[in-house]
Amino acid sequence: MADKTKKQESQDGCQEVRRAIVPQKRGNARRGKGPGYNEPSRGNVVGITEPQRPTATKLRRIAWLSGRDEHKRFDSLMHHINESSLKECFYQLSGDKAVGVDGVTKAEYEANLDENLSDLVSRMKQMSYRPGPVRQALIPKEGKANAMRPLGISNFEDKLVQKMMQGILESIYDPIFLDCSYGFRPGRGCHDAIRDLHQYLFKNHVQTVIDMDLAGYFDSIDHKHLLSFLAEKVKDKVFLRYVTRMLKAGVLTDGELRTSDEGVPQGSICSPILANVFAHYVVDKWFQEVVKNHCYGKVEIFRYADDIVISCQYKRDAKRILASLVKRLEKYGLKLNLEKTQLVSFSKGSYSRGEKQEAFDFLGFTFYLGRSRKGFALPKVKSSGKRLRVKLKRVSEWARIATRRYRLGELWRRFRVKLLGHIRYYGVTFNGRHVGKFLNASVRILYKWLERRSQRKSLTWEQFQQFIRANPLPGVKIYHKLYQT
Repeated sequence: MADKTKKQESQDGCQEVRRAIVPQKRGNARRGKGPGYNEPSRGNVVGITEPQRPTATKLRRIAWLSGRDEHKRFDSLMHHINESSLKECFYQLSGDKAVGVDGVTKAEYEANLDENLSDLVSRMKQMSYRPGPVRQALIPKEGKANAMRPLGISNFEDKLVQKMMQGILESIYDPIFLDCSYGFRPGRGCHDAIRDLHQYLFKNHVQTVIDMDLAGYFDSIDHKHLLSFLAEKVKDKVFLRYVTRMLKAGVLTDGELRTSDEGVPQGSICSPILANVFAHYVVDKWFQEVVKNHCYGKVEIFRYADDIVISCQYKRDAKRILASLVKRLEKYGLKLNLEKTQLVSFSKGSYSRGEKQEAFDFLGFTFYLGRSRKGFALPKVKSSGKRLRVKLKRVSEWARIATRRYRLGELWRRFRVKLLGHIRYYGVTFNGRHVGKFLNASVRILYKWLERRSQRKSLTWEQFQQFIRANPLPGVKIYHKLYQT
């Protein structure tokens, strides 16, 4: 009888441990619709034949605690950054990325991996580790011709630390992020934001939409305010000191080191989660707790990083929100991009009465009002014209170089991959015709440069069409449906 009692107590103890480590509720990362990293596994905590993943288990535990109590504070986090967790981060990082200022590649770091990780952890414990400056590289800016965007490239060793810090911060904050936030979150993406915004416009009465954009958001994040936001949940002073060192590491441009009290380098592994934390407190939480309580009608916000759309039932609410938002952003060192921020008339009722309504862009798509097959007014989406022109220009630039670099077989394979990438992103309900226009224009651009490979006209349009029939390109396909079934 005593053995049976001890066995029952042992089983109860195992269940208590499992409840402490494995969350019993689906997390907010996937809005409770699918297995995110908060999804409990079946069986015991660690089975005899199950692979042990200590880092993932600890991060899942943090996420569960944070999601259960929004005001939960974490006093000890640095012990999660150890040789074992850093080695997991090492194998998660790609080896073909650009190198930082020190020029060390993943392969070179792997040559003495255990010694390097041991030395890194030792330096972090002694507080002698300091992140190196970020090397700045310029890449084409999406949606703007001839415009460049600065990209920060960290040293490989710094990427390891950033990767682990990202995992910790993501576990703490992602469970408390609001549903209006979509950018750089596990299980959420651009098409989720587009689908939810479309469904809201379809189901609700809307007069005005605030189409807004934050000017230089990543470069304007104030370090002091950011650290104060982090300190609300993170009480590990050593962890915060390393976050501060990472922010103060500086950017190396043309041999000149620049440091600043604001900005997080775009391209840094930690930048997306830090930017989301800042926007969560400055915009999202303020909007939900303050703005909604002072509006006459129903309002809702949709944010993907620094791209924001606010839907308002009444125009007077839109004007008041925009005026308050300008003051709110200025308080934290942010500014609106006045060129992109506007009040957009978007009323289905007015459109049904024959009054002209406006359109707005969000994440590469133009939202506009059209009619259904039965004549009812409804919101639709199509590829942004400005974004489409920029993409066709890049296709032309690529074709000009590629037609002289690759043989026809390899050229065609790469061309197919590029077209398929466009179709997978822009293949959305209502947008099939515009995807087809892009495909046709791209084919004609490629033919133009193939024809110029020789001084003599070596390829006629009929021959090119015959080649396409023998080697078909990907066709128009709707990958993302906006209406929920």
